[in-house]
Amino acid sequence: MKKKTATLVIAYLSCAVVILGAATLVQHGRTERYRRALQANYQHAFSELVTGMGALDTALQKSVYAASPAMAGPLCTEVFGKAQVCQMALGVLPFSTQELEQTSGFISRVGDYASVLSRSAAAGTGLDEQQVKNLKSLASTAGLLAENLRALQQELSDGYLTMDEAAAGERRLRNVAASVADSSGTGTLGGSMKLVEQEFPEIPSLIYDGPFSEHLTNAAPKLIENDPDVSEADARQLAARFLGVQPDTLTMTARSEGQLPCWWFSAPDGKDTMSLALTVAGGQPLNLLSSRQPAASALSAEDATGIAKRFLSSRGYRNMRETYHMTQGNIVTVNFAAEQDGVLCYSDLIKVGVACDTGAICSFEARGYINSHTARDLPEPSVTADEARTQVTQDLEILSEQLTLIPTAGQDERLCWEFKCRTDDERHVLVYVNAVTGQQEKILLLLEDENGTLTL
Repeated sequence: MKKKTATLVIAYLSCAVVILGAATLVQHGRTERYRRALQANYQHAFSELVTGMGALDTALQKSVYAASPAMAGPLCTEVFGKAQVCQMALGVLPFSTQELEQTSGFISRVGDYASVLSRSAAAGTGLDEQQVKNLKSLASTAGLLAENLRALQQELSDGYLTMDEAAAGERRLRNVAASVADSSGTGTLGGSMKLVEQEFPEIPSLIYDGPFSEHLTNAAPKLIENDPDVSEADARQLAARFLGVQPDTLTMTARSEGQLPCWWFSAPDGKDTMSLALTVAGGQPLNLLSSRQPAASALSAEDATGIAKRFLSSRGYRNMRETYHMTQGNIVTVNFAAEQDGVLCYSDLIKVGVACDTGAICSFEARGYINSHTARDLPEPSVTADEARTQVTQDLEILSEQLTLIPTAGQDERLCWEFKCRTDDERHVLVYVNAVTGQQEKILLLLEDENGTLTL
């Protein structure tokens, strides 16, 4: 009996080993097929990048010779499209954006700059001397980058380079020396791309109205631009006054650096805590957040808006007007914008969150206000509201109008007539008409439901 049992155990174990081995082979086959598919995908993406960069170079070279807005517009739009293709291809490759920061940044900047020039051309403005000079420099950089990429593609085709896999690629990119040549004498694409990054040509400084413009890199927050730094002790007093608590109940948790260096304090909020950040320069409240989650909703959005408005007024924020609100998790977050001489300044944004169970302030965010708020020299509108109305399509019913200052992508501002309109199917649309040029500047869709309003 014991011998029979042992024989059965051995048989079962043998079957298990066979099954396990078969499963391992199947899994290995699947893994190998997946690896090959991934490699093919990477190679296709790199081929798209090489082709796209060549097309971007060509489009940039053509744009230099555009002598009229009618020609500059389509050519700059073509440049933007080619840059988008390159950016998408780069995103598929197994290299992080940080590792290829120069290449990715160059493509983004070219696309954004071309988009701005295209919009200017649509408004009837041709390329000036500086813009043509910028395009020539960008074309030169794109040409050199395209040439380097084509050389890498040829080395990849000849077998001198291998395509990195996702995990291995990032690992090798951290060590260029190890990437360029291994023991077999075959380098990796990631290592070669890293060398291209290190030898990246100088990119021209671009000053324009877009998010990648050079003037945004060192932009100072306007509200506190000339304010002196406050000490930890002074910041504690300011934080206590803002929260309405005693200074000795606060704990200083950190001093952060970056574009807006801040003092961070925490305060007890019943069983929960509140965290408040004040700018080191000027001691302005930047961010407040409570860890408490309201359990019920006893206040209406209108009641919460009134509480938020009174809170701002009591903290010294004058001439703030509520614009939109959103309710989520029993918290009503109200957006406020500053008003100057009857003009609503949307850049000067403050968000205040009100707990719907107790009416307590549970969040506050004033980055937009700190970055943008200042006494502005507002231009006189050369276009009347009635004249601006003619720029709104007759398919929309105009409900109200308001003179506003709206931000652009490059942190510039445009004085506009804002028209709130209604569509045939009862949706709402905001149409902005430039109060100086009389041209449409922006169109936003309003998504409205029982929770509040979003703009798209």
